[in-house]
Amino acid sequence: MTDTPTRPGRPSVRSLPLASALRLSRPSDTWFKPALSVVAASAVPHLTLLAIGRLDLVMYTMAGSLCALYGHGLPYARRAGAVAGVVLGMTASLAVALVTASLTGSTAVLIAVGALLAAAQKVLCDATRIGPPGHVIFTFVSSAALFAPQRPEQIPGHLALTLGAGAFAWLVVLAPALVRREGPERRAVARALTAAADCAADPGPRTRNAAAAAVHAAWQCLLASGRPTPVRRSLERLVVHAEAAFAAPRPGGGAAGPDRLRGWAALTRARGPVPAPPPAPGTADELYGIDAERAALRAPEGRRAARRALLRRLGPGSPLLPVAVRTLAGCALAGYLCAALGVGRPYWAIVTAASLYQANITLSWNRALQRTLGNFLGVLVFAAVLPVSRISPLALVCCCLFFSFAAEALITRNYWLGSVAVTPMALLVLEFGGAHPAGELIGDRVLDTVLGAVAGFLAATLVTNRRAAGRVERALDATGRARADAERTGADPGAAPGARDRARRTLTASLVELREAGDAAAGEWWQRALPEQRLLAAEQAGHRTLAATAQRRGPGGAVPPAVHAPSIGAE
Repeated sequence: MTDTPTRPGRPSVRSLPLASALRLSRPSDTWFKPALSVVAASAVPHLTLLAIGRLDLVMYTMAGSLCALYGHGLPYARRAGAVAGVVLGMTASLAVALVTASLTGSTAVLIAVGALLAAAQKVLCDATRIGPPGHVIFTFVSSAALFAPQRPEQIPGHLALTLGAGAFAWLVVLAPALVRREGPERRAVARALTAAADCAADPGPRTRNAAAAAVHAAWQCLLASGRPTPVRRSLERLVVHAEAAFAAPRPGGGAAGPDRLRGWAALTRARGPVPAPPPAPGTADELYGIDAERAALRAPEGRRAARRALLRRLGPGSPLLPVAVRTLAGCALAGYLCAALGVGRPYWAIVTAASLYQANITLSWNRALQRTLGNFLGVLVFAAVLPVSRISPLALVCCCLFFSFAAEALITRNYWLGSVAVTPMALLVLEFGGAHPAGELIGDRVLDTVLGAVAGFLAATLVTNRRAAGRVERALDATGRARADAERTGADPGAAPGARDRARRTLTASLVELREAGDAAAGEWWQRALPEQRLLAAEQAGHRTLAATAQRRGPGGAVPPAVHAPSIGAE
């Protein structure tokens, strides 16, 4: 396949948004889960240390407690392993930081180690797709520990505190499974139904892409869940209805209407029984393939394939490499600039720089604006609440718990709003080790924020990411192969029903990846223009194939030949 000719006058530097980066959005439908979890996971260690008079050890228990922020979008079967990995990763990062701090007092060495840790944490979190809050929490903990006084004999005890608090956080995150074991699956399916309803009500590229992403996420959640149950069987049928609605969103197309889909979404999200929908039009009574696919993923070969995929995302040709280099360069530059000017605490500048790096330069610019505004407002909140926190140690603990909750409650509206709560919490943590002059803390935080944001964004602009275009090319090829496979299996009367369903899910996943790759590359600088016509043609062709295969009639259905999609290169 060859690129469509591009416009010669297209600029290599795109404009950067201002107002849109600060605009508030609707809160996440599960914002309260990480908010309550981190409060519960932090309260017990905090109050225990308060009771024994050792609040100076809060930094080490907090490292484990913050692990409760992860994994809330995963089914419990997958969540157990994911959060355990987060706890072990947090402990390993802290161990490297503590050992380094105990061996050297050189600021230059500490900054270098902090930057290397930040880059490694960014790559690993992106490669494993652990999700929010990503690498920032790891970098916050390890960078702060690098600049804390440490003796070698103290390290085992401090790591034990982190592991103990992390184990308790693991229990907190998994505790809801005792009450509602299919909760994550129900929420994922409800989102798919809502997105499909939006697409059915207003068909268009934006709503269709959003519906495809939501349906793909729902299938992935169901595939990662535990053994099949009656509730999960009903959820699978609901996803089929959502898939049919977004694949062929047209009046009289046989799919459920928007109102019916939204009604199912509300019942699915609620605590009552899951709706038991009739078979989706044109499908057999039972779903085919998902049980076999789930078993294949859990088989040894499936696990080996997952490990190979992870290694490819971490390998020499990984698109994550430029972002890792940006993180390393930006964090090092921020730390050394801060140290050279004798301003504040270098680890604040390192964390600020590390928090900026997103999928492309445009998103990193958005995060720089959000982080700077949030920190400026946050220091004002800190100045107001500091006298209250100094009333007693219990008041300090309560203030930290309050801001932990507020940060998670606000951050899904916009990152800057969450930073208004994160900043005073981070500053109050210093109070556990002893009182500090308020003016000094506020001034250092403001200057470190500015230095970190400027240095971090400068590194993002100087370290180019030309692999973004290569990712788009690979996604186009994968989408073409997935579409051809879906057409072939859909038109073959002898194809196994499970093969047809797997081909459809693979095509949906490839369309989601194609849109993500295109969006990421569109926000990059210093690269050749994107093949926009090929992207549009590939998406349209993929969605037409999904619409055609949605009309299959039971196990023996075939794709109507009249609606076969054109080739990707068609104009």
